[in-house]
Amino acid sequence: MRVLVVGSGGREHALCWAIAASPLLTKLWCAPGNPGIAAVAECVPIGVLDLPALVAFAKDNAVDLVVPGPEAPLVAGITDAMEQAGIACCGPTAAAAQLEGSKTFAKEVADAAGIPTAQWERFEDAEAARAFIRRRGAPIVVKADGLAAGKGVVVAATEAEALAAVDAMMDQHVFGAAGSSVVIEECLTGDEVSLFALCDGETALPLGSAQDHKRAGDGDTGPNTGGMGSYSPVPMFPPALEQACMEAIIQPALHEMARRGTPFRGILYAGLMLTPDGPKLIEFNVRFGDPECQVLLLKLRSDLLPALQAACDGELKDFDLRWHDVAAIGVVLAARGYPEAPERGSVIRGLVAAGAVPHAAVFHSGTEADADGVLRAAGGRVLTVCAIGKTLKEARDSAYAAVDAVDWPEGFCRHDIGWRALDRG
Repeated sequence: MRVLVVGSGGREHALCWAIAASPLLTKLWCAPGNPGIAAVAECVPIGVLDLPALVAFAKDNAVDLVVPGPEAPLVAGITDAMEQAGIACCGPTAAAAQLEGSKTFAKEVADAAGIPTAQWERFEDAEAARAFIRRRGAPIVVKADGLAAGKGVVVAATEAEALAAVDAMMDQHVFGAAGSSVVIEECLTGDEVSLFALCDGETALPLGSAQDHKRAGDGDTGPNTGGMGSYSPVPMFPPALEQACMEAIIQPALHEMARRGTPFRGILYAGLMLTPDGPKLIEFNVRFGDPECQVLLLKLRSDLLPALQAACDGELKDFDLRWHDVAAIGVVLAARGYPEAPERGSVIRGLVAAGAVPHAAVFHSGTEADADGVLRAAGGRVLTVCAIGKTLKEARDSAYAAVDAVDWPEGFCRHDIGWRALDRG
């Protein structure tokens, strides 16, 4: 098979790494890719939102399957464009991708499907939103309705913080059109878990769960980020509970999407809160999480490629995936100043030594090679250093040994990834 992966982050590096191992693969491209991806795929300089160029490339190169990584091209309609050109694309249509593209749409689907979720209200008027916050008090959650690169959510501990979030989103337009309307909802408490499934419109194949670490600093302090690390499996989310959530959350969402005439195909990601009253949906995403993708694919024993194709073909019903009985952990190395103002251009060394640590793997997220081939930081989250082990502690020890081998003084990481699970023994 000839495959094109779309994206340039750690998630796409992990996807390319997994797909490159398939005996079915004859050629792999990634657009636009990054220096790490270039080791396993041919990178082509096409942006993720340049849909006409992506379609033209896929047609000219007889691509059999397109695998979009990030949400933006899915919401923009890359699957629709590829299918119109007769090319299989493992992702939802633009209509189905509204599960992530609109917080309101996702909430409406959840309510219609009977999926447990936080109580919510939608606002297009900033003053009405502020009045609602004053009535309800804090803690409370304010979300930009549209796409905001994973940063459009404020979990406000105080009323003042919630009001400031409304000001930033609706008056200062820090997220552009994505914040022209907001969803304000009750603040759920408990452990957060990310549950992933591969879907073909009717059938959902579980891909496992992971726990992300969103805050920039140790002990869940500092600003919210796109994710500073993750681990799998999650002890607080045993297999029986995962299966229950597949039945109570993922499958009802598929049924409701099909009922609306917008069947969902591709990766469905349910962000869950394990509340005292049981698991509740925080949000849906329509693609793998980053850095959850990296740790989950390290555990995958089966060939990923035929599963992705089966999702496109509606043939997941009798499909099965096998997994290694290991724990996996990923530690994000970010550029100094992230998430507010990450510094770019610093030199990164030591990746060969990091990759040589037993059971470790390094995935590139925000890197670039200069004219002399020197690797430099080119984004906020720059690397995801991962490892597997028989236990989570073994995996974490290997991951941080690999982190220590990276020579990048301008980078930083959290030093407590996996702490919720390890502190509970």
